[in-house]
Amino acid sequence: MVETVLVVGILASIFVGVNIGGSSTGIAWGPPVGAGIVKKTTAAAIMTVFVFLGGWTVGRNVMNTLSNNIITIDLTLSAGVAVLVFIGLGILVANIFGVPVPTSMTTVGAIAGLGLATGTLNHQTVLRIMSWWIVTPIIGFWIGGVIGRYVYPEVNRRVQIKTSDGPLLAVDSNGTIPRPVLGPNTTRSELASTTVVLLIGCYMAFSAGASNVPNAAAPLVGGAGGLQPDIAIVLATLAIGLGGFTIARRTMESVGNELSDIPLLAALFVMVTASTITTILSWIGIPISLVMATVMTIVGIGWGRATRPITFRDAVTQEVEYTEIVPGAITAEGMVGERTPPIGEDEPKEVLDAGELFNPKAVVKYVSMWIIGPTMSTVLAYGFFTLVPGVV
Repeated sequence: MVETVLVVGILASIFVGVNIGGSSTGIAWGPPVGAGIVKKTTAAAIMTVFVFLGGWTVGRNVMNTLSNNIITIDLTLSAGVAVLVFIGLGILVANIFGVPVPTSMTTVGAIAGLGLATGTLNHQTVLRIMSWWIVTPIIGFWIGGVIGRYVYPEVNRRVQIKTSDGPLLAVDSNGTIPRPVLGPNTTRSELASTTVVLLIGCYMAFSAGASNVPNAAAPLVGGAGGLQPDIAIVLATLAIGLGGFTIARRTMESVGNELSDIPLLAALFVMVTASTITTILSWIGIPISLVMATVMTIVGIGWGRATRPITFRDAVTQEVEYTEIVPGAITAEGMVGERTPPIGEDEPKEVLDAGELFNPKAVVKYVSMWIIGPTMSTVLAYGFFTLVPGVV
């Protein structure tokens, strides 16, 4: 009986992991793939390696929270398998609505539903987690706002990320020992910018592993017949990697098309900010959605860039005539090398003609899923464990 439950749990874990890999790989590597800096297969391979590193290190703190701290009893194997099923249902609903899956929040909701049904919910831990769910979007928005208002315009004026035809590096075999050299059309600037893009992609993959590997692994750890943590982490990593090589091939092409038309340079700022927020919270054991920080940082950086024509004093006192606010300012063409108007001055015509940075309806849909996902998993888990208490 235990073996059968474990097999079902492993299959459920693989299903969850594959879908996590499909969405997370697209978010982490969509911009570099779209810019032609890295190929999809290479991105999926790098993603798998750094997801494993994130899950094996920082992710253990999140796994401990999910397995031991949300409820006051051990999460048994059978209960963990049921939790994985509810996570899978949450993924299904999110896929129907076409938004990235808030897996961490759905996982917490399912375990919290178990705790409510059995009277074992650790309310202090759940309130602490939920408080971070409220604070994180605010942090992402304001950090993005500061970057968009004060940092991005100056960096964008000085930095341009380009890709040339041909290989980035070549091998010089003329000497005694073959050595790598720049490709035939590669400049040192291109090599430096490409290296930065790849490092940031690896960092985001690490962050995705820290926050998402526990969602597929933790429910299988604990109780008689459950998996050892190390084995569960490897299983979840392989499943996420499989999603990266399969489902993510499509999401790496389409990521950002609905939510935002964000340039690669701005995307790198978003990736660093969202990854840092997610990694820090994972390190302190908070299950958090990488998508949450990513979405709100995009909104923040666009808003910060758009509000440069208004000084802080003008905004507070409202002693200013109407000034057009262009949320899509960072998408404007021809900004590299040009003078950036100081804060308080009107924007040039190419900025005023820029399109929208993000789709407000898409943002509302994403935020709605942050509420619907964990709520649905909590209600379903509560109902199930109330009707079938013998599973616990």
